[in-house]
Amino acid sequence: MQKNNLIKTEAYVNGKWVNAGTGKTFDVNNPATGELIASIPDMNREDVRQAIDAANDAWPAYRSLTAYQRATLLKKWYALILEHKEDLATLMTLECGKVLQESLGEVEYGASFVEWFAEEARRTYGDVIPAPSNDKRIVVIKQSIGVVAALTPWNFPLAMITRKVGPALAAGSPVIVKPPSETPLTGLALAYLAEKAGFPPGVYNTVTTTDSSEVGKELCENRKVRKLSFTGSTQVGKILMSQCSSTLKKLSLELGGNAPFIVFDDADVDAAVIGAIISPFRNSGQTCVCVNRFFAQDKVYEEFVAKLSSAVAALKVGNGLDQGVQVGPLISTKGLNKVKQHVEDAVAKGAVLTEGGKEMGGLFYQPTVLADATADMVIAQEEVFGPVAPVFRFSTEEEVIKMANDTEYGLASYFYTKDVSRCWRVAEALECGMVGINEGLISNAVAPFGGVKESGVGREGSKYGMDYFMEIKYLCFGGIK
Repeated sequence: MQKNNLIKTEAYVNGKWVNAGTGKTFDVNNPATGELIASIPDMNREDVRQAIDAANDAWPAYRSLTAYQRATLLKKWYALILEHKEDLATLMTLECGKVLQESLGEVEYGASFVEWFAEEARRTYGDVIPAPSNDKRIVVIKQSIGVVAALTPWNFPLAMITRKVGPALAAGSPVIVKPPSETPLTGLALAYLAEKAGFPPGVYNTVTTTDSSEVGKELCENRKVRKLSFTGSTQVGKILMSQCSSTLKKLSLELGGNAPFIVFDDADVDAAVIGAIISPFRNSGQTCVCVNRFFAQDKVYEEFVAKLSSAVAALKVGNGLDQGVQVGPLISTKGLNKVKQHVEDAVAKGAVLTEGGKEMGGLFYQPTVLADATADMVIAQEEVFGPVAPVFRFSTEEEVIKMANDTEYGLASYFYTKDVSRCWRVAEALECGMVGINEGLISNAVAPFGGVKESGVGREGSKYGMDYFMEIKYLCFGGIK
């Protein structure tokens, strides 16, 4: 790294760099090498309560800033993120293992949310509604919701923060960021750059902990927190939703997925293989919109499996900082074991390994293709979160839509076809929040991100993203003469 001042070993609360009240710390290690990167504060509920109080105290002055003033602060933060792009990417690769090229892309992707919401800050328009009588005027305005808690995942340690914090700060709400214990350093680096951008004390806070359960409970149950945004597993999302019920807190939940990827007979198979490589093997398959199930129609099944296997065999696995590496390590031993179990279960039930399927030492696992996958395999229903591509066979459009929708999740879906009518039919029939049509990479700041069914509540990004961080207020003027 060019500037080691981005590695912060303290939490950031009320404009100050602080340790845990107990003095406890925890270690952050590189998943590719196991080496220690840093030790940082292990905070508890009392520490987080102080951060909540600081944010709530900062709220009145911050929400009173004009939209232009808030946008100016966000644009300064955006410029600083891009100025430190290489160092942020290196730090990200060190703590989460994703390859450096992907980390560089994430910095730009994450910064794009800051830029987008800096612009949206000045477009939070209200309405004037025709009144039912001439002596009244009806006006609708949008206001800052209040203190926002952002609970973010380890697989996108920068972009998942900016996607939540960007609209909150644009709307006039102070934030408390709780990054995961696996990847807190990128979050702390963002706090450092936010401080440099000039956000007032208490407006931007970052707390670090290994006790996610207790700290999360405080953020859910504390009445001063008005909004909670979480990205993570459906299981944890349900717990947070339940805990937030005592205060009827406004929620955004971006949860698990089980994305289907459909290749129809009339598809460009070569293009489908390129899309297939982008989606399930990015970040070693550890993204919520990664493809978990591939479906290929009868006439192209063998061709797709063969070409996909050949492309997967060419992927280079290794330390994300090394030149030419395309697939890095899994984040933990728990994650590695889950991948192994899914593959072993599939093979035991008749799947054919056409590529990969072996551990490579440490937390590395070979990118894998499984042919002849069937619905009774665990991998058909559970998110594998690893570099594995099971391929199912189907005969008709109606059949594959039923198979694709046969899950409690509904985050993203993908399909390849040259038939325009089929594009509309299938896109409308798939039960999910996002659809990639002849495209394997669909996330960007201008489009709404979110799912249906048990994949979550709400949308992030796009013009719709601001609404989830604001309250709508109706004003009735009477006695107009």
